[in-house]
Amino acid sequence: MAKNADSTDSIASLQHLINASHRIVFFSGAGVSTESGIPDFRSSHGLYSQKFRRTLDPEQIISHTFLEEDPATFFDFYRSKLIYPDAKPNAAHLAAAALEKQGKLEGVVTQNIDGLDEMAGTTRVAELHGTTMRNYCLQCGKQFPRDFVYRSTGIPHCDSCGGMVRPDVVLYEEGLDENVIEKAVQWISAADLMIVAGTSLHVYPAAGLLGYFRGEHLVLINKTATGADRSAELVIRQPVAEVMAALSL
Repeated sequence: MAKNADSTDSIASLQHLINASHRIVFFSGAGVSTESGIPDFRSSHGLYSQKFRRTLDPEQIISHTFLEEDPATFFDFYRSKLIYPDAKPNAAHLAAAALEKQGKLEGVVTQNIDGLDEMAGTTRVAELHGTTMRNYCLQCGKQFPRDFVYRSTGIPHCDSCGGMVRPDVVLYEEGLDENVIEKAVQWISAADLMIVAGTSLHVYPAAGLLGYFRGEHLVLINKTATGADRSAELVIRQPVAEVMAALSL
């Protein structure tokens, strides 16, 4: 049964669990990156509540079909709505990096595509939905950094073969990378503590990965209720970065 306590008790309980654990998985959603100034997708002010150019649905634009049929509009949207070059890691990203340095982090499994975990210094990251930090030519496979696409205009093309360069992110109608899924399952299955943060757990198949957790301690940090709250040992209804900043790591 989940334990709901006041702020001080919750932080103390989480601190105790972290101190006693040796294989921690940090499972993160959009709520982690909102505290770095990156909007989420599904809240009342999120990306999906907006219209692009007044009529286009963002969920329609970030699909495989739309990229193929109207790449120019796709990249206009992508550059303006999905790349945040000034965003910096917050206390949640830095906490995961600190746990890795201590040898306590099994890995970060993230639904986010912003690359802030790596920027914070974490190397063990499973990016379920890819990342804006990597891009590749559809024709020759050449790799390109985020700024190559961000600073381009129109449709970005490879400087070697002229093929279209696309972001290494998972669009609607595309499957998750099997190697990334395998890594995430391995980490989650081995974890003794799983901290699920900043996610409503509405997005599948990512949310289904919680089913592989066999450890003793499940912690949920999210502003709103999730379907996994009843299974959690500890539920904290505070901003993720605020919680992680209060810990001694």
